Amino acid sequence: MAQDQVDLERFERTVRSLDGDVPEEPDVEELRRTARALVADGKGILAADESNSTASKRLKAIGVDATPETRRTYRQLLFTAPGLGEHISGVILYDESIRQSTDDGTPFPRVLQDQGVIPGIKTDTGTAALAGHSGEKVTTGLDGQRDRLAEYRQIGARFAKWRAVIQIGDGLPSAACLGANGHAMARYAALCQEAGVVPIVEPEVLMDGDHSMARCEEVTAATLRALYEALAGQDVLLEGTLLKTNMVLPGTDSGEQPSPEEVAEATLRCMRRTVPAAVPGIVFLSGGQSAVDATVRLNAMNTNGPHPWSVSFSYARALQGPALDAWGGDEDRVEDAQRALIHRTRCNGAATTGTYKSEMEDELAAA
Repeated sequence: MAQDQVDLERFERTVRSLDGDVPEEPDVEELRRTARALVADGKGILAADESNSTASKRLKAIGVDATPETRRTYRQLLFTAPGLGEHISGVILYDESIRQSTDDGTPFPRVLQDQGVIPGIKTDTGTAALAGHSGEKVTTGLDGQRDRLAEYRQIGARFAKWRAVIQIGDGLPSAACLGANGHAMARYAALCQEAGVVPIVEPEVLMDGDHSMARCEEVTAATLRALYEALAGQDVLLEGTLLKTNMVLPGTDSGEQPSPEEVAEATLRCMRRTVPAAVPGIVFLSGGQSAVDATVRLNAMNTNGPHPWSVSFSYARALQGPALDAWGGDEDRVEDAQRALIHRTRCNGAATTGTYKSEMEDELAAA
């Protein structure tokens, strides 16, 4: 490109920025620091970004009336658990919860910050049918993303999440599905970094189906290749991102029962072949695994290091499930629920360093 063209483009960007059309350049070092902090040794992310409808379903399942107030009460239970920041680096919030407060009026983002936890936010708006491709979906939410990110950062969010769902089936996933979702995630990631927010990109290959573990590995690899090609195309700074993805597992109806070591081997092989070393960390989702299985498999991965990136967790049900069951909507059992949550964070914190032991599961009963 000729120098005079470069100078002209720089001048035009400057003029547009004066008109308020182009945000200031992001603080690249801040993006790097935040990404690294989210995958610090012994820590992981609590995913508490369920939509209002999903959160309500979980409350109803334990016999609690689902209202904005009961959702707030439950989230308060999670975010005020004593010692949350010991093994939780960040919490992913939802649009409702990032605007909520504790009983004494303290905004949830401030509550988390006071615990040494980084607030995050889910910014996609769900999925829609992918035109021309029956059974496949594309994630929506790019419209208005820049404005939402600016508001969320002002409220306190320093990282964000965008989830795509990939279904394995007869002829699925298609190249069109992988391409469409990869491109959307890359555009979201670029907007996040423009706003000074670390993007977590989350392509989830679903466990639903009778596919083999080998087929899951194949599809996960193809998904990640499409994603990182798209991220490169949008000039996304990989050092200021995190990957959230599935472990390599057989379909729930396959009948396969791999050992934790087999899951770790297949998952790490897939990651090494597809995830650039510039990425600070991979935070795995639990994706329908039991709380203990998610911990044991994460631990198995971290006994086979070192890795090019940190290997950690971003669990929702695998952290929240035991707490939700222990609470049951009873205000007299809040402390029991918080102990259950902290126990799981401690177990998973140990798993990030490969030091989890099955005997740790007895600690909660002895407390």
